Amino acid sequence: MKQVGLVAIGRNEGSRLGACLLSAIGKVACVVYVDSGSTDGSLELARSLGAETVELDLSTPFTAARARNAGFASLRQAVPDIEFVQFVDGDCSIVDGWLEFAQQKLAAQPELAVVCGRRRERYPNATPYNRLCDIEWDSPIGEAKACGGDSMMRASAFEQVSGFNPILIAGEEPELCVRLRQNGWKIERLDAEMTLHDAQMTRFDQWWKRCQRAGHAYAEGSWLHGNTPERHWVKDSTSIWFWGFVLPVLAIGTAWVTHGWSLLLLWGYPILGYRIYRRMQQNLKSKDAALYALSCVLGRFPQLQGQMLFYKRRLLRQRSNLIEYKTSSPSIEKVTMSAKSTK
Repeated sequence: MKQVGLVAIGRNEGSRLGACLLSAIGKVACVVYVDSGSTDGSLELARSLGAETVELDLSTPFTAARARNAGFASLRQAVPDIEFVQFVDGDCSIVDGWLEFAQQKLAAQPELAVVCGRRRERYPNATPYNRLCDIEWDSPIGEAKACGGDSMMRASAFEQVSGFNPILIAGEEPELCVRLRQNGWKIERLDAEMTLHDAQMTRFDQWWKRCQRAGHAYAEGSWLHGNTPERHWVKDSTSIWFWGFVLPVLAIGTAWVTHGWSLLLLWGYPILGYRIYRRMQQNLKSKDAALYALSCVLGRFPQLQGQMLFYKRRLLRQRSNLIEYKTSSPSIEKVTMSAKSTK
């Protein structure tokens, strides 16, 4: 497809990166891989597979937004007349048929700036944390307010709003979509399989850091666009502060005055969890609905940490650093050998 290019970003993705690039090479006009300081041979692997590569300058803090912008600039230079760009994270692989379907949708509807489909976990039942990711990816079909890291975008729309905000450490896709919609563009989630994601989350601390990063993103998003008519992520941030800080402080902090009666306020947590469980039970198995509800309730606390971290950095005028939760993927040599055997 001469009209479509692909930008993949990653850092120490190992074999996951190999699967990502192999799912796209030969199917689009150009594949660009942007590396954020990998030490596992990812750049060499990408080059061996035939991808254009960009190595980000180590002197400037890494962000996914910065990497995607650099990848798009390289793609535009390599293929000046490119019309559409598929962004994908290095731990994801493209599902057969998605690129053609997405390109046809964008070509047929000029008001669309972004289309995305269903991202699924490759091993959803490997760990509860992988399962949670798979549940989160399943957002409603139709016109949407935002997309995720995997999506196909109209190059002209992307350039009109100057791409991603490079300083954001998370939540850069919804922030971009806010600016696109402010300029009259639309975003749509299609009823189609798009990518397979390999989270490889096996530990509680990984889940905690991922929630912390989400809280930071909500805080920064509401800081940037909370005063717009749609009040971007203001409700989410308010909810985090209420459940993560206000309610427990009020319940525990006034217990001595109320002779312990204020502790009854803590019943709000199981009530919240039950409400989420009942809502999710409409589309999920009971076990999955319960897991998701528990994650939503407990997640308010690491999300609060993320919010507090953002405001601390704002107060001290410090630049935000990445909150990383993933581990490096092994067996990059196997991917290289596999690639050579197919040539």
